[in-house]
This record gives sequence, C-alpha cells and structure tokens, in this order.
Amino acid sequence: MKIRRKAGPAVRLFLCSAISAAFSLQADELQVFSKTQPHMGTEFTLQTYAPASEKDAVAAAFTKALARVEELNQIGSDYLPESEILRFAKTPVGERFAMSADLFAIFKMAESIATETDGAFDVTAGPFVRLWRLSKKNRRLPTEEQIGKARSRTGFHLLDMNPADRTVAKLSEGMLFDLGGIAKGYAADEALRILKDSGFPSSLVAASGDIVVGDSPPGKEGWTIKLEAYGDKSEGGRAILVRLSNAAVSTSGDASQYIEIDGKRYSHIVSTRTGLGLSESIAASVIAPNATLSDAYATTVVLLGKKEGLQFIENKREIECRIVALRNGQEVAVTSHGFIRFQEEENQEKSAVTPP
Repeated sequence: MKIRRKAGPAVRLFLCSAISAAFSLQADELQVFSKTQPHMGTEFTLQTYAPASEKDAVAAAFTKALARVEELNQIGSDYLPESEILRFAKTPVGERFAMSADLFAIFKMAESIATETDGAFDVTAGPFVRLWRLSKKNRRLPTEEQIGKARSRTGFHLLDMNPADRTVAKLSEGMLFDLGGIAKGYAADEALRILKDSGFPSSLVAASGDIVVGDSPPGKEGWTIKLEAYGDKSEGGRAILVRLSNAAVSTSGDASQYIEIDGKRYSHIVSTRTGLGLSESIAASVIAPNATLSDAYATTVVLLGKKEGLQFIENKREIECRIVALRNGQEVAVTSHGFIRFQEEENQEKSAVTPP
C-alpha cells in the first residue's frame, strides 16, 4: 500500500461536470477554475467555482491546498529517505517515537480498520509488500518460510501507541509500513478542507482513484462522476454514473498491474492472509462521507473479495459500494443496497471529460 497512483485501477474515474477548465463569463458570474499538479506518484486535480474577480484568491487557495498535499507526502511516503514514516521504521525497537498529529491520526484510523477486518487492511504490512515486490521482480513466489517471517513482523499488536503524547514504540525488529491505501484519501480531504476554509465550498479534489467533493456546482444537484467499465476493456461493459455532494468515491483494483507466475495471474495488491498478490480480478468503488474512508474501504473490499467485501460494506452506515469482477472477460457487478440512490441518469454521460 505505498503512496502512489492506484496504478491502472480496475475502474477508472471521470468527472462529468460540463466544464473542466476555466472559462470566461461576466465578472460577477461564477466560473470554474482548475489546477493539476503531480504529487504522491499521481496527479492531484483541484476544481472550484468562484466569481472571476476572485481569481487571485482561488490561485492562493490552490497553492495552499497543494502545499498541504506535499507536506503530507513528506510525512507518509515510503520512497523519500527522510520521510517521517521511514524515520519511524528506522527507530530502534522499544524507543518511543513522537509522531506528528497527521501521522498519528492516520495510524489510529488504520488501526481501527485493521481491527474491523481482522488484519485484512493493515498499514503495518510493509514486510509483505516488500516481499511481494521482490517476488514480482524475480518472477518467483515467496517460500512459506519467507511469508511466515513477514507475518511475524506485521500487525498493530506489535505497536505501543500512546494517544496522550502521540508517541509510538515498535515491539519487533524489521517492521515496515505502507500507507498507500489511506494516505492519498487523507491528503485529498485536507486539500478540500483548505479550499472550503478559503471560501470556496463548491470544490472538488481528484487524486487518481480518489475523488472528494464539497457543495454542488451552481445550478446542479451534485458533482457527476463516471465509474467506467473494468479497465475499459471488458466487452459490453457499461459505465455507471454517480452524483455526489459533500462526499467521496474511491476505486481500487488490479486491471493493469498484475503479473503471471507459473501460469497464474497475481495482482500488485498484496493479501496479508496469503502473503501473495490477489489472484481474483476485482475492483471496488466505495462512496463515503470523506476520502480517507472511501480510500481505505475500497482497498479493504478488494482485499476481502466480492462476497465478504460486500457484507463488510452492508454493515456500515453512510457507506456504499459497487464491486466488479471479471468472469471470462465479462463484468460481473454487485452493489450494496443503498448504492442506487447515488446513481445518475445515463443521458448525463455525454458531458463526461477526463480529469487533467
């Protein structure tokens, strides 16, 4: 779960607002502003509606929001040598590490989800992720001994977390951490918060498979988002449109990032149950009140599988999902009971555009 684009997610997301870049209107009318910048191994796109006269204020808000995204990347990236998460990983066993408020908050949320899922979603699963990366590189499955060793270094029971002073101590050597299934959603939420606090409530933040929106665009009942067919490759696959306001949708899946070893297909998404990449072709789109939850739950559903993942979501309030699996090249989709209330009319699809 490294912080990077959900590479080739099984369901790609498109914005279906009528406009994707700034356009000219009279000075006292609203227009849409947009900015895209690379962060966390993907592109973050910001959009907001504001009067033309507030162009400079919008630019300042965009700059502040994207600076916050980069700040969070410096905290949680497992590629930046001096990131906070890697400094924690290098801390000696038993030594208390003072975490930033952001990293501690992410860990506490991740711990709660790990408990709910019996460890299926687990940001401490870095040893599994590293082992699977080596396996893909060598095109050779890990041994049971290697998997067992990775498992012995994984789990929140190996962390001593103190909320009073936000310190954490590792209880085992060799622990590694991967925030890719939650940190990008957290960053998107923070970017949207800044846009709202800056006086722009009708805003959107898109970060690859994660999209979070504020108030509806002017004259509309919500932001329309297109959940495309699995990998855009299945025959007869039909796009699904959802309409959201002050909510988020995230998609996780393995449409393009996979490898075949000994004639079997394995995903880049690693299961803590088996220590291997997932062997089921599956994708999940999850709607939630914020992107932190939608990001983490989309990953969770994929890890749990269609049946168990759907049941997991059905037991949640204010959370809905659509799960898609490939069977003989055809999509097989199931949705949670409340998903239909977010679906948009198909005739809105003609206005769909790809985010920059």
